[in-house]
Amino acid sequence: MLEDGLSYPVRGDWIGRIAIGGILGLFSVLLLPAFIIVGYLVRVLEETIGGEDVPPEFTDWGDLLMKGVIGTIITIAYTVIPVVVYGVVVAVVGGTSGAIGGDAGALIGVVGVLLALAFIPVLFLIYYAVPAALSAYAARGEMSAAFDPDLLKPAVFSTEYLVAVLMPIVVAVVSWIATAVLAVTVVGLLLVPFVQFYGQVAVFRMFGAAFATVNDRIETGSVGGAVGGDDLAY
Repeated sequence: MLEDGLSYPVRGDWIGRIAIGGILGLFSVLLLPAFIIVGYLVRVLEETIGGEDVPPEFTDWGDLLMKGVIGTIITIAYTVIPVVVYGVVVAVVGGTSGAIGGDAGALIGVVGVLLALAFIPVLFLIYYAVPAALSAYAARGEMSAAFDPDLLKPAVFSTEYLVAVLMPIVVAVVSWIATAVLAVTVVGLLLVPFVQFYGQVAVFRMFGAAFATVNDRIETGSVGGAVGGDDLAY
């Protein structure tokens, strides 16, 4: 999986794709280029799930933008809402501890501390769920698919998906090292977005491959086609 993911971005006419992706990354602070990058990554998921072994080209920019906006909304839904709920729970428990006082308050305070320490696992759960949600959206072509338990369960509870989530950590570490080395010079700093885009494409290839492997009964002839809960491989 790792070898396939790392070799994927440089298949076919890769120089032009990496160049476009890197330039978009340079201007991603303007948001519009950032949305297009997200849309391209969703398209990587689509084509990987559809059985394609060569990265897609930067075509139909309006479609990329639309997919990028929807992909961003899905990511925010999976990220912001759980964090807000988590923060409210911690705040309520902490406030209750202070209001009650005594031994009961101290006990509730301990619970509050444990909840605060659980923030890292919460972040990992978010990191674990988002790629599956985006893959489900890419597979069905509908935003609602990203929140469909019947479509998500086969992936998130599989060994293949777990490996696909852990492998990108290796890619991230390599990217961080490359970024640190390049950032020493101005010219190298300009190359950072290109390296990051390469890493993102490789990572999303792994996510899409894992999702396709687990849900091997998705209609690969049309990645945007409907997939019913009964059509999934458990």
